[in-house]
Amino acid sequence: MNAIYEHDWDVDISQARAIQNELRTRLQFRPIPRPIKWIAGADVAYSTTTRQAVAAVFIMDYETLSIAETTIAIAETNFPYITGYLTFREAPVLLQAFHKISIKPDVIMFDGQGIAHPRSMGIASHMGVLLDYPTIGCAKKRLFGEADNPEQEKGSVAYLSYADDVIGAVLRTRTGVKPVFVSPGHKSTVQDAIELVLRCAMRYRLPEPTRQAHLLVTDLRSRLCGLV
Repeated sequence: MNAIYEHDWDVDISQARAIQNELRTRLQFRPIPRPIKWIAGADVAYSTTTRQAVAAVFIMDYETLSIAETTIAIAETNFPYITGYLTFREAPVLLQAFHKISIKPDVIMFDGQGIAHPRSMGIASHMGVLLDYPTIGCAKKRLFGEADNPEQEKGSVAYLSYADDVIGAVLRTRTGVKPVFVSPGHKSTVQDAIELVLRCAMRYRLPEPTRQAHLLVTDLRSRLCGLV
């Protein structure tokens, strides 16, 4: 699985912003085709002492959430951590992990934002355009937009908006537990993001595709990279 669109990663902030503004013109929003057979989850972890980053991609059966394939990649990252520009730090190593997968997913879930981003270019949107795949973002915290708090019951939703446009949702995946912030990335909708995240959050606050990816990269950075 390779990127169909490429751009330079060795850029400064003004160049990165220009890339985001150009890529946002390529975003498409439409319902993800059903039925969904394979769903992917991706995440990245970093060293606190070196420039190494570890990426993992999980391919799971959408109905059973059983793991069908796992790939990893380890690489150095040079772009600093700057809010709103996460993809410039994470995408190079993520693209290496996606290059290794043999099962093509129907949708990819990222631990981060989709269009709920100041330039509509969270990691799910950015990677969706690069890979030309349906993507959704599921973040632990709000980055952009305004919303009320959802009710406490599992499945409760409060829509996230900016300038009268709905850009995502605050979703309660477990009763009485902090909500997550979901948004479409590319070739998907807000309702897709709500439905897929809720469907995949079977026992925990986070959906299984990104939760499993997070667990793996956290473990790998300790065992393989000597991260602290």
